[in-house]
Amino acid sequence: MYRAFSYDGKRQMSKQIIEGVASYVNVPGGGKILDVGCGSGALAIACAKRNPNAEIIGIDRWGKEYASFSRQLCERNASAEKVNNAKFQHGDAVKLDFADETFDAVTSNYVYHNIPSKDRQTILLETLRVLKKGGTFALHDIFSKSKYGDMQAFVKKLKEMGYEKVELIDTTDKFMKKWEPVWMELSGSAMLVGKK
Repeated sequence: MYRAFSYDGKRQMSKQIIEGVASYVNVPGGGKILDVGCGSGALAIACAKRNPNAEIIGIDRWGKEYASFSRQLCERNASAEKVNNAKFQHGDAVKLDFADETFDAVTSNYVYHNIPSKDRQTILLETLRVLKKGGTFALHDIFSKSKYGDMQAFVKKLKEMGYEKVELIDTTDKFMKKWEPVWMELSGSAMLVGKK
């Protein structure tokens, strides 16, 4: 599995996923992007490269469960990629330390399913709270019914709240070979995308 996800291996699944999610994140010059649960900084860095005139903030709690990730690692990775428009700070996805409508885009990759919660849809709404009206979102996770409940009902709820172009895009076909989602326990992988 490590070889499949490694940026150095032949498969490079992580790179394919990161670049695929980042392709949905485009903001005007001077815009601000939030990457929730930035881990090693890979998605924030990919978004920074695609949006060189935007400010990207990556947040993570960098707990002991993911001890190989840290703010220092994110900063080293950004420096190695010659990215200077991304910064990284400690943060909590459950209660974001930002005012309503702060960002032009919000994104994440395989974050929310790791947060112990009986209501992950509420955590998604917390991320969308900090998105400006007209801003876009691309949230990639394992949106299985057992982890999230009825996501089609959630998509409908967002549309009723005034969100536009809301889609749940299956990424098991987009980023993976047929047998990989089950083997890697990634069944239900999808992107929730749209506009506020």
